[in-house]
Amino acid sequence: MWIEQPPLFYRLLFPEALWRIQRRGRKVVYLTFDDGPIPEETPWVLDLLDKYGIKATFFMVGDNVRRHPELFEEIKRRGHSYGNHTMHHLQGIKESATTYLRDITEADALIDSSLFRPPHGIIYPTQAKLIRRHYNIVMYDLVTRDYSKRINGEQVLDNVKRYVRNGSIIVFHDSIKAHTNMRYALPRAIEWLKEQGYEFEPLPM
Repeated sequence: MWIEQPPLFYRLLFPEALWRIQRRGRKVVYLTFDDGPIPEETPWVLDLLDKYGIKATFFMVGDNVRRHPELFEEIKRRGHSYGNHTMHHLQGIKESATTYLRDITEADALIDSSLFRPPHGIIYPTQAKLIRRHYNIVMYDLVTRDYSKRINGEQVLDNVKRYVRNGSIIVFHDSIKAHTNMRYALPRAIEWLKEQGYEFEPLPM
């Protein structure tokens, strides 16, 4: 559970970050996708979202945007919101604040978004305070673990069913590592969430 739904003590380390958006009178969730855009996965995700009439939020690695600018433009053209996920998918706790912020700034030159999500959701609180001066930090309320080789697509779907709640910011991955689990779980999760009365919204930029 520590991974799928971050505990309160971890959320309290980063009070400036967005973990969940509670809505009164409506059941709303926020689908987000990390690590793209890549031609192997992102177009499939975009087509699936179109099929269900859903807008989502894509947190993109700057180097992928550099290599596939047409996919970035397609995400924007289809009306999704998007954010910065560093230039090289760096983990904050492995880098100095100077190096980490430089990598974020390099990605920002390509992505130009006020939204930022740290890869793996791991940064130092001191880094978060510096980042918050320029970006809105978006964490998550539910990690599907679609990237994991230790679980299968059914278990990924079960994670959604078990941990989702009103206002959840949900993480899937448009990455090769998540290919099998994501393609199994994402459409089934969308259908189940709709059956439960949830609406879908992109994160505001």
